[in-house]
Amino acid sequence: MESIEDTRIPQNNLILQTPGIKYNGVPSRLERLLRERELRKSSRSLYANEGIRDGYRDSDVSVNGIELCLSDGDKRTRDEELIEGLVAAKTLSDGSERLDGRPQKQRLLVVANRLPVSAVRKGEDSWALEVSVGGLVRALLGVNEFEANWIGWAGVNVSDEIGQRSLTEALAEKRCIPVFLDQETVHQYYNGYCNNILWPLFHYLPLPQEDRLATTRSFQSQFAAYKKANQMFADVINEHYQEGDVVWCHDYHLMFLPKCLKEYNSKMKVGWFLHTPFPSSEIHRTLPSRSELLRAVLAADLVGFHTYDYARHFVSACTRILGLEGTPEGVEDQGKLTRVAAFPIGIDSDRFIRALELSPVKHHIKELQERFAGRKVMLGVDRLDMIKGIPQKILAFEKFLEENPDWRDKVVLLQIAVPTRTDVPEYQKLTCQVHEIVGRINGRFGTLTAVPIHHLDRSLDFNALCAIYAVTDVALVTSLRDGMNLVSYEFVACQASKKGVLILSEFAGAAQSLGAGAILVNPWNVTELASSIGYALTMSAHEREKRHHHNFMHVTTHTSQEWAETFVSELNDTVVEAQLRTRQIPPQLPTKLAIERYLRSNNRLLILGFNATLTEPVDAQGRRIDQLKEMELKLHPDLKEPLRKLCNDPKTTVVVLSGSDRNVLDENFGEYRMWLAAEHGMFLRQTEGNWMTTMPENLNMDWVDSVKHVFEYFTERTPRSHFELRETSLVWNYKYTDIEFGRLQSKDLLQHLWTGPISNASVDVVQGSRSVEVRAVGVTKGAAIDRILGEIVHNNDVKAPIDYVLCIGHFLPKDEDIYSFFEPELPLGQAATTRTKIANHLNRNTSNHSAGKSGHWAVSYKVSQQASTLDKKAGSNENGNWWSMMRDRMTVHEGSSVLDLKADNYFSCAVGRKCSTSRYLLGSSADVVSLLKELAYCSSYRAASSYK
Repeated sequence: MESIEDTRIPQNNLILQTPGIKYNGVPSRLERLLRERELRKSSRSLYANEGIRDGYRDSDVSVNGIELCLSDGDKRTRDEELIEGLVAAKTLSDGSERLDGRPQKQRLLVVANRLPVSAVRKGEDSWALEVSVGGLVRALLGVNEFEANWIGWAGVNVSDEIGQRSLTEALAEKRCIPVFLDQETVHQYYNGYCNNILWPLFHYLPLPQEDRLATTRSFQSQFAAYKKANQMFADVINEHYQEGDVVWCHDYHLMFLPKCLKEYNSKMKVGWFLHTPFPSSEIHRTLPSRSELLRAVLAADLVGFHTYDYARHFVSACTRILGLEGTPEGVEDQGKLTRVAAFPIGIDSDRFIRALELSPVKHHIKELQERFAGRKVMLGVDRLDMIKGIPQKILAFEKFLEENPDWRDKVVLLQIAVPTRTDVPEYQKLTCQVHEIVGRINGRFGTLTAVPIHHLDRSLDFNALCAIYAVTDVALVTSLRDGMNLVSYEFVACQASKKGVLILSEFAGAAQSLGAGAILVNPWNVTELASSIGYALTMSAHEREKRHHHNFMHVTTHTSQEWAETFVSELNDTVVEAQLRTRQIPPQLPTKLAIERYLRSNNRLLILGFNATLTEPVDAQGRRIDQLKEMELKLHPDLKEPLRKLCNDPKTTVVVLSGSDRNVLDENFGEYRMWLAAEHGMFLRQTEGNWMTTMPENLNMDWVDSVKHVFEYFTERTPRSHFELRETSLVWNYKYTDIEFGRLQSKDLLQHLWTGPISNASVDVVQGSRSVEVRAVGVTKGAAIDRILGEIVHNNDVKAPIDYVLCIGHFLPKDEDIYSFFEPELPLGQAATTRTKIANHLNRNTSNHSAGKSGHWAVSYKVSQQASTLDKKAGSNENGNWWSMMRDRMTVHEGSSVLDLKADNYFSCAVGRKCSTSRYLLGSSADVVSLLKELAYCSSYRAASSYK
């Protein structure tokens, strides 16, 4: 069963994202979109006279998106117009032109579960095609900016090759491309997973119990069929895809499709739009396949929803279930941004307005006015579905009649209930329930000549429907949960003269757009709904006109055509924005080159982070299940032997630099020959020696107790958060908490810190992605490395200058100075200029003492003496002054004295994050494992070869 949302689509462009920034003079995202909007308006005039809609007969159209009624003589012409009308304008990304000088149209592949035509087999190789017009077709009808082609299931099982070939040829004339699904796949995928699992869940109905599952097998088999069907759609798309095409996937039937398409071609422009509500994360998390579906949708470039609420729920589900970062623009995963936006649906309002001028419609209007003369007309148009709130509507009308006996002969309710899924027991039960309530009310309040409720179990043709809209005084839309519900839009479009009142459920997506002009109600509150009926019937003409004007302007401005053009324009620009973002992202580490230069070097320095670099990874789902296991940082078991080989290489110095305390590093690396730096370099040691500290004896740590009290307080208030008390820093971690609550708590915590314990203290507050750390001012990993290099020189641990550096870590932005410390090609800033001047001065003064050594080595001994003097003087300084001197001393001297590094031999690499100042990237700790294994193997192999 397809919901009305399956066949309808949005209008407006309420975008979640903020305007983009300029990249190297490139116009911002907002500037580009505004410019494109003006171009679209201009392009419409180019195609206005192309005859695309010539002969378009408003009398031959659909029944409220439910059924199409055409005369036999007009069917072929109308079919062609409906499909061929789905063409579009110029390409946004290239400025190519046709022979006539007009912009080249961009191809649009519209992918939906069902094609806009239904096929009926007439013979072995002959088919009859009937257009089944829904909201999606009508939304794209008249959009002249794209060359649209439809891909979907034709609604019929075709197993033989002759039938498939002949149907494909017949559909090609209508710009349609079929996907052939076998009967079992349709049963499991469409009737099973789509309609038995996803559709109820997205409308806040519970997952089916065993009795319902038995009819469509299990979750596992249904989901397997769902993925298989989505892959079959992807295979057909890949067959017909051309470079530059836009692929627009629609609805919950094809949530897995974006992933399949991106795996085939990562550069394909893919958008996905949902035509139902997206539930809150608490509802979505009950779905067994929740994570797979979310990640599959995130493969798309642009994800669209009817309303901001649905978009917000989707982003929340991605953050709470997948642990990803939600931003104002969408969802970010390791630097890859999927844009999430709201595009409320609209209708072709001109079609309804023009229809009121047609003779058949005027005739219907006159008949209805005569039929209900002297009575107010109330109207409901719905599918007979659980989510439409028909029983609630009728019961509220009954309560209104009970409380207002004077109105019993003056009002009539016309309820059009289109049957759907008549073979499903739940729907059969609903039908009986509605009939029973209607019969009881008519028997109670009806007379021999009139009844209060006229109930129709069928659809109406377009002319009759427009006529009913036009004579209605009050329209009732009482959905319990609805993606959008365009009945409200259609009613408003037909009310130019009557200016009737719209009573609209707050649970319908349309309430976000038409809420200001409508009377919003909670359909579950029958008393409130009955009261709203009375208010609508007695509303003054002035108020009715004001409400109608507000909604009419919205409906006629935010049309379905505008919606379609806006979405594709946004998708095109999203791809452009992604390309601009990609230019700012460092490339992947060239592993072969890094290893080759490693082997050619004479003296190497490997600097490795610990957490998320050398630790064993835990996936998002595992993290939430086993928090304690991940909190215990352990060296990846596959790294033990490679790390041992690298540490035993006399030409290689290995440094592990971490924010963790000394005990953690001792437990994991005590058996290796390497340098360890704990608490961001505040404590150093070579594993063969003892820990030393870079902290002065009189360092003021009075702030620790007060910060500790704040951290303890917020740990108690925030479930699953924890804090670590180290010797020189404190860390509050909310990685495992509810992400949104954790963020709110962290903001509150920071406010407490800045206004209280650290207001006058010499400390740095370092914010991680989900942590807050307070440490002594000036402590960075770059400063730690400089001190380690100095110690290496003092201890004569190396016999030649270091000519190769490989620095790998998942460091916070605060600690990325470690990358710039080694960067030979960076422009010289003030600090670097100072370092150069002092180093040159020291080189000149010590040139007579450097016989047999390079200038670098001559500096080192002199520097060590000056360093001792600085240490003694540091005792009388405040923390800030001491750290300033420490940074200058470290940066100026030790680092310069031990390095002989060229740009080609420096490889800085960030792990698992793309927003970095490093030269290169690695995806995860698994990539680090592979790299170090290969380094160890190649190094051992060369050493063995040299020995032979």
